[in-house]
Amino acid sequence: MRGQILIVEDDRKISSLIGVYLKREGFTPLFAYNGASALALVEEQRPELIVLDLMLPEVDGWQVCRRLRESWDLPILMLTARGEETERVLGLSLGADDYVVKPFSPRELVERVKAVLRRTNRQSASQPATFVSGRLRVETGKRKVTLDGAPVSLTPSEYRLLVALISLPGRVFSRRELMRQLYPAGQEVVERVVDVHIGNLRQKIERDPAGQEFIRTIRGVGYSFTEGDDT
Repeated sequence: MRGQILIVEDDRKISSLIGVYLKREGFTPLFAYNGASALALVEEQRPELIVLDLMLPEVDGWQVCRRLRESWDLPILMLTARGEETERVLGLSLGADDYVVKPFSPRELVERVKAVLRRTNRQSASQPATFVSGRLRVETGKRKVTLDGAPVSLTPSEYRLLVALISLPGRVFSRRELMRQLYPAGQEVVERVVDVHIGNLRQKIERDPAGQEFIRTIRGVGYSFTEGDDT
């Protein structure tokens, strides 16, 4: 059997249908029909992944995603009836790992779940390494980031971008290359998502978020990590 998948969807027919398809692939579905119940179930059951609808009663999906990212590093697949670019960018910038727009194929959704889990598991199994650049330290074996010795809470997307950049200081990454770091399965996502994540990452690690102490903007190309003193 595979792990538990928490389905957070107030439409019980849709929720039940997703559960049926997940069961066929060996997953154990858990169900929450509002945001408050979802947060409680995460604390209690520690699911492997969350399928999260945005339009929820009481506590909506945006708030659930934001609160989960404050404490948890589990993958989130967002379900939304809104296909507009701004909605997708916002969901991904809050820390969602992928999204599916309604109406959707349950089979496609399950394949997206499996793809996100494969990506997460590959990253967890990669060779541990520690990168130090001035005040910043990244320990990939522990998935731990500290700044001046204090822990820094990053979303999975922010963490993946930071590891990609700091592992090759001075190397210029195009936005498309960084997109592949975030979505190696080739999902179609606007490149502006990278800029949003980089902006959020700078807010957390730079003395001046508008400055470039660690992450340099290469105008018209992309980003690179500054080559500084690693002692």
